[in-house]
Amino acid sequence: MVRRYYHLPSLTALEIFEASARHLSFKLAASELELTSEEIRRQIKAIEGELGVRLIEGSGADVVLTSAGEDLCRLLASSFSRASEVLRIMKRRDWTR
Repeated sequence: MVRRYYHLPSLTALEIFEASARHLSFKLAASELELTSEEIRRQIKAIEGELGVRLIEGSGADVVLTSAGEDLCRLLASSFSRASEVLRIMKRRDWTR
Protein backbone atom coordinates (compact mmCIF):
# COMPACT_ATOMS: atom_id res chain seq x y z
CA MET A 1 0.00 0.00 0.00
CA VAL A 2 1.27 3.44 -0.92
CA ARG A 3 1.64 5.75 2.06
CA ARG A 4 0.01 9.12 1.47
CA TYR A 5 1.74 12.33 2.44
CA TYR A 6 -1.00 13.58 4.75
CA HIS A 7 -2.11 10.10 5.90
CA LEU A 8 -5.68 10.78 4.74
CA PRO A 9 -8.16 8.53 2.99
CA SER A 10 -8.51 9.39 -0.69
CA LEU A 11 -10.04 12.79 -1.38
CA THR A 12 -12.62 11.10 -3.58
CA ALA A 13 -13.70 8.89 -0.68
CA LEU A 14 -13.86 11.92 1.62
CA GLU A 15 -15.98 13.78 -0.94
CA ILE A 16 -18.32 10.78 -1.14
CA PHE A 17 -18.59 10.61 2.64
CA GLU A 18 -19.29 14.36 2.88
CA ALA A 19 -22.08 14.18 0.30
CA SER A 20 -23.60 11.13 2.01
CA ALA A 21 -23.43 12.83 5.40
CA ARG A 22 -24.79 16.14 4.12
CA HIS A 23 -27.77 14.45 2.46
CA LEU A 24 -28.10 11.68 5.06
CA SER A 25 -28.78 9.52 2.02
CA PHE A 26 -26.66 7.25 -0.15
CA LYS A 27 -29.20 7.63 -2.95
CA LEU A 28 -29.02 11.44 -3.01
CA ALA A 29 -25.22 11.40 -2.70
CA ALA A 30 -25.04 8.94 -5.60
CA SER A 31 -27.26 11.18 -7.70
CA GLU A 32 -25.22 14.29 -6.90
CA LEU A 33 -21.89 12.60 -7.64
CA GLU A 34 -23.17 10.57 -10.60
CA LEU A 35 -22.23 7.26 -8.96
CA THR A 36 -24.18 4.20 -7.97
CA SER A 37 -25.40 3.69 -4.41
CA GLU A 38 -23.21 0.58 -4.31
CA GLU A 39 -20.10 2.64 -5.10
CA ILE A 40 -21.08 5.10 -2.36
CA ARG A 41 -21.42 2.24 0.15
CA ARG A 42 -18.12 0.70 -0.96
CA GLN A 43 -16.25 3.98 -0.46
CA ILE A 44 -17.82 4.55 2.96
CA LYS A 45 -16.84 1.03 4.05
CA ALA A 46 -13.30 1.67 2.77
CA ILE A 47 -12.97 4.86 4.85
CA GLU A 48 -14.41 3.14 7.90
CA GLY A 49 -11.99 0.24 7.42
CA GLU A 50 -9.02 2.56 7.02
CA LEU A 51 -9.96 4.62 10.09
CA GLY A 52 -11.19 1.68 12.15
CA VAL A 53 -14.29 3.68 13.12
CA ARG A 54 -17.94 3.46 12.11
CA LEU A 55 -19.06 6.72 10.52
CA ILE A 56 -22.53 5.83 9.29
CA GLU A 57 -25.24 3.56 10.66
CA GLY A 58 -27.82 2.03 8.41
CA SER A 59 -27.54 0.31 5.09
CA GLY A 60 -30.67 1.53 3.35
CA ALA A 61 -31.08 4.66 1.31
CA ASP A 62 -31.29 6.82 4.45
CA VAL A 63 -28.40 6.87 6.91
CA VAL A 64 -27.60 8.13 10.39
CA LEU A 65 -24.20 9.52 11.33
CA THR A 66 -22.34 8.19 14.34
CA SER A 67 -20.71 10.77 16.61
CA ALA A 68 -17.43 10.17 14.75
CA GLY A 69 -19.30 10.64 11.46
CA GLU A 70 -20.76 13.93 12.69
CA ASP A 71 -17.29 15.13 13.69
CA LEU A 72 -15.81 14.20 10.32
CA CYS A 73 -18.76 15.75 8.47
CA ARG A 74 -18.29 19.09 10.27
CA LEU A 75 -14.55 19.04 9.57
CA LEU A 76 -14.97 18.25 5.89
CA ALA A 77 -17.78 20.76 5.36
CA SER A 78 -15.65 23.48 6.92
CA SER A 79 -12.50 22.47 5.03
CA PHE A 80 -14.25 22.13 1.66
CA SER A 81 -16.01 25.46 2.19
CA ARG A 82 -12.73 27.21 3.03
CA ALA A 83 -10.95 25.62 0.05
CA SER A 84 -13.79 26.74 -2.22
CA GLU A 85 -13.55 30.28 -0.86
CA VAL A 86 -9.78 30.47 -1.39
CA LEU A 87 -10.07 29.10 -4.92
CA ARG A 88 -12.82 31.61 -5.77
CA ILE A 89 -10.55 34.43 -4.59
CA MET A 90 -7.65 33.06 -6.61
CA LYS A 91 -9.78 32.94 -9.76
CA ARG A 92 -10.71 36.62 -9.36
CA ARG A 93 -7.11 37.78 -8.95
CA ASP A 94 -4.41 38.01 -11.56
CA TRP A 95 -1.73 35.65 -10.26
CA THR A 96 0.51 35.98 -13.33
CA ARG A 97 3.75 37.86 -12.82
